[in-house]
Amino acid sequence: MTDSAVALLSSLIVTPSLSRQENGTADILEQWLVSKGITAHRHHNNVWAVSDRYDPARKTLLLNSHHDTVKPAAGYTREPFTPTIENGRLYGLGSNDAGASLVSLAHVFSHFRSAPLPFNLILAMTAEEEVTGENGMRAMLPELQSNGIKIDMAIVGEPTSMQPAVGERGLVVLDCTATGVSGHAARGEGINALYAAIDDINALRNIKFERQSALLGPISVTTTVINAGKQHNVVPDECKFVVDVRTTDAYTNEETVEIIRSAIKSEAVPRSTRLRANAIDLNHELVRACTALGLKPFVSSTMSDMAVMHSFPSLKIGPGESSRSHTADEYIEISEIDTGLKTYIDILNNLK
Repeated sequence: MTDSAVALLSSLIVTPSLSRQENGTADILEQWLVSKGITAHRHHNNVWAVSDRYDPARKTLLLNSHHDTVKPAAGYTREPFTPTIENGRLYGLGSNDAGASLVSLAHVFSHFRSAPLPFNLILAMTAEEEVTGENGMRAMLPELQSNGIKIDMAIVGEPTSMQPAVGERGLVVLDCTATGVSGHAARGEGINALYAAIDDINALRNIKFERQSALLGPISVTTTVINAGKQHNVVPDECKFVVDVRTTDAYTNEETVEIIRSAIKSEAVPRSTRLRANAIDLNHELVRACTALGLKPFVSSTMSDMAVMHSFPSLKIGPGESSRSHTADEYIEISEIDTGLKTYIDILNNLK
């Protein structure tokens, strides 16, 4: 099974699949399912399949990973679209994030698709994860629903060293604007919008939230960009700044935005509130299936498509190291794929 997974991953690496440009890899995945005798479905560049003897009376487990990639990092010394195996490592763009997880889950789905499991399996190999695009998982979930499929729980394949990530913080980006009155700097006229922004930025540095997530910890609020002024002798009447907010399950994203707005005078407009925090109950059967294998739950510092899985519990686990994602000369250890396949199978067996 490992050799087959490596071969499929190699075919994906050689086929560029930057976010929103995944047609080629979607074709490959669709053809691979057909070659296994599996009925393939496609929605945009999302490729999905349903296990045999689907029964809506049973619970349904979603197996998900993504086949889009970021652009190659500037520091590549290898050809990013040429899969190369050296010293037990498969090099290539997307090998670690998240090709190894995707091909492993695809093979595990094929392995179990006709097995007498007490739950249904859905395989969804999705697009646009790296940009949280509208035609990726955000389109896939309504597509499943329109086909009468209700998801009860999910395994999301991302590089986690095959340890279960039981939570990840959400994200809200705020575009903030402080306003003032322009004037001549030499005469001290006007109201300096930059100073108003500084006051608000300091308020955000010290903001306190009453509630704190037991699993995800505190909400973090960080100003990351600031821009004001047009020339040295004019008091700026506008200052724009950007705030990165990592949210938790202690508040909804909308509640978090309102608390921040109440703490500052500047206008604060969220780019989106859809990327929510995700935390699975540590007593959930997915977590128990992992801990029974000696795996250690942790909270992930990175985001995934778990952020748009609002209506059912999900857990993130996959071969590879998160620290290799989006780096030059990306690679996956062949042994990590082998371990990933075996561990995914063991997790599903523990759910029986």
